[in-house]
Amino acid sequence: MRMLNYVVGLTGGIGSGKTTVSDLFAELGIVIADSDVVSRDIVRPGQPAYSAIKERFGQSIILEDESLNRVKLREIVFSDTGERRWLESLTHGPIVQELREIVSAADSPYSILVLSAGAGRSPLINRMLVVDVPEEVQISRVVERDNNSVEQVKAIMKSQPTRQERFTWADDIIENNGTPRELSEIIQSLHEIYLVKSKTSS
Repeated sequence: MRMLNYVVGLTGGIGSGKTTVSDLFAELGIVIADSDVVSRDIVRPGQPAYSAIKERFGQSIILEDESLNRVKLREIVFSDTGERRWLESLTHGPIVQELREIVSAADSPYSILVLSAGAGRSPLINRMLVVDVPEEVQISRVVERDNNSVEQVKAIMKSQPTRQERFTWADDIIENNGTPRELSEIIQSLHEIYLVKSKTSS
């Protein structure tokens, strides 16, 4: 197996703005390997994980177009630790494999590996970037974005690493409380740092 290219991990709690940040890196020509995107890909109809999930939870989590009702599935697994662990054990291996393939094939100087909000530091990465916002901001953003209840968002957050835990993993931290322009300027500065790092780490 050939060595991976330089990889910057990107993580943050639910609603912290990881997608916005990764989109800005993508605009700079950086390859993005997003675990949330991959996790949706591996549970499409016809995939082995889809069949296993359907068999375990039944037709009630299947939408009319045969895709998974991800909102319903989220409600189940974040209210039952055993079911959440079962789902994670089913999907973890395929997700890691596809992410590895994306970053290995990256043709940009470095790549961004967007980790799920519940994940810790991955062995695939060289450097960790954490996006952070206050918990009350997370809650309000997710309630508005996903039409979830406050209680459900709090349950999801409780299942994820704390802000303090994420800070211990971080090589870089973005406090995502400013304007879009300020965020863009931060990304540009980090991009220049990562370009240097990618050249000097061989």
